[in-house]
Amino acid sequence: MKKLFTVLLLILCISCQHTADNINTQLSEHLKPFEPYIGKTYKGEFANSTPEKPIYDISHWERALNGNAIRIIHSVNNGEYGGESIIMWDADKDSIASWYFTTAGFYTQATLHFEDDKLISIEDVTGNENGITQVKAIITLLPDGELINSSKYFMNGSWVDGHKIHYKEKPDAQVIFK
Repeated sequence: MKKLFTVLLLILCISCQHTADNINTQLSEHLKPFEPYIGKTYKGEFANSTPEKPIYDISHWERALNGNAIRIIHSVNNGEYGGESIIMWDADKDSIASWYFTTAGFYTQATLHFEDDKLISIEDVTGNENGITQVKAIITLLPDGELINSSKYFMNGSWVDGHKIHYKEKPDAQVIFK
């Protein structure tokens, strides 16, 4: 009888752990398209990076707030610049929204939507020293799990090309803040 009780207790513990693991990885229904990226770290090389002057970004994506949000932290060139984003469903706007805070002291608030394999973000910028008031970011979600992030900046009354970064998964990369 004691042996049977031990076996049943072991089965119950394994079952509870499996349920806890599933709960700890679930995202809200509105954030499901992000699931393939959760728990991963990426290293992205900027299009204008050179061997003499490399420019790269490390980003880490994680589940937050019981699956009701996604947290992305990133740093460029070991902390020269960095930021943190929170992505959530905004019921009032009936869309995905994000807030991005930077080491440069400015922040953005954005509305996001998916178009085919692209995530499109229109960000309102507050406090940028270069006069950027909006950013349009397009993140292409590639079938192999890689990402391409390209942007345009609205400054001085017109849109100008921003950055372009190609990200590949790099589990051992570290996001560094100074």
